[in-house]
Amino acid sequence: MAADKGRVAVVTGGGSGIGRASCQRLLDDGLRLAVLDLDGDTAKAAAGTDGLALAVDVGDAEAVQSAVDRVVDEFGRIDVLFNNAGITGSRAAARCHETPVVEWDRVLSTNLRGPFLMTRAVLPVMLAAGTGHVINLVSIAGMVATRGRCAYTASKGGALMFTKSIAADYAADGIRCNAVCPGWVHTPMTSWRLDDPELGPRVTAPIPMGRVAQPAEIAEAVGLLASEKLAYVTGLALVIDGGVTSTIMI
Repeated sequence: MAADKGRVAVVTGGGSGIGRASCQRLLDDGLRLAVLDLDGDTAKAAAGTDGLALAVDVGDAEAVQSAVDRVVDEFGRIDVLFNNAGITGSRAAARCHETPVVEWDRVLSTNLRGPFLMTRAVLPVMLAAGTGHVINLVSIAGMVATRGRCAYTASKGGALMFTKSIAADYAADGIRCNAVCPGWVHTPMTSWRLDDPELGPRVTAPIPMGRVAQPAEIAEAVGLLASEKLAYVTGLALVIDGGVTSTIMI
């Protein structure tokens, strides 16, 4: 087991988008990183010079446990887990009766099973240390339904309640759990819609601030939560949506 050289964060889906921006923010704050992603090359690029990069499917229980064991062997500790990995599903993952079972399973495997498996594997390490922080990337879709995205909405609603469950069950053990809930963010996963001259304006129209967020803006929230400056905060759903959930369209 490696000697303690400072706080360690595990980031899933850290190779691009919000995950990549959050990795950079955590590196700037002096944390060492273990970056897990389906794409091992992008994970390596995000992990920093003394970080650890692993190609992992977060829906695979054996792969997750093996990855967490590797992180502990390498760094000796895990202080922060950022469950960032997520997918929206294909365009077939639409309304309930239109969604193929395989798409439902694929979305929930990444968005809900993934955080469960990662958190389950990391908790014994945090319990032994008497401290730790789990941060889940949820979405405002976990709070208000996204039309035509049954599987995604269900997965994010489950992830939000999973956050609250971990917060309630482990607060007395010194472990906190919070959720970051963005609205629209310009990432490789959303660019097909946001960069379209017809679809993009439809997305921004309901946003009171008139624009979508950039990944670095979400990473700021992740960095703040991971910093231990909000030590009495647990079970929080931190909404970062430009005001979308504060209003209704009339």
